[in-house]
Amino acid sequence: MRLRADVREALSINLNIVLVEPQIPQNTGNISRTCAVTGARLHLVRPLGFEVTDKNLKRAGLDYWNELDITYYDGLEDFFSKNKNSGSFYYFTTKGKNTYSDVSFPDNCYLVFGREDAGLPESLLVENPDACLRIPMRPKLRSLNLSNSVAIAVYEVLRQWDFPELASEGQLTKYTWD
Repeated sequence: MRLRADVREALSINLNIVLVEPQIPQNTGNISRTCAVTGARLHLVRPLGFEVTDKNLKRAGLDYWNELDITYYDGLEDFFSKNKNSGSFYYFTTKGKNTYSDVSFPDNCYLVFGREDAGLPESLLVENPDACLRIPMRPKLRSLNLSNSVAIAVYEVLRQWDFPELASEGQLTKYTWD
């Protein structure tokens, strides 16, 4: 199932965010909002730990839900069968040996994130060691929040691409910058 394909057609960027079995609706809502404001496409791989109609999911995404291009999949096998030749895949994991900021992300890349409580399957990671990326953090702490990790990764890719189609300045509401 895909929603809002017209949103994708209106943008020239091809950045894909993949959430594999997300469990916390607020995280997915926050990530949805990040995708909406940046033009990234969202892929949700079932099973989900919540219903998409969950009020917390919608609350976190606020009024941006209708601005998303979302595709749902029935498991990782379904996701890969429908996207295997679509672009480059990068797996974000605390187990990665490579740092996300050392990669030059190509157009139409897929940033793949695992469950909040378990991450991505290790079988997937071991099959793709060079594509496993880590966000540096203190060694004895478990991990960053999923929505924070996605935001860091999305904005690194967009920074490398010179923030295509994103506003680079804002306007004051009661004053002017002049």
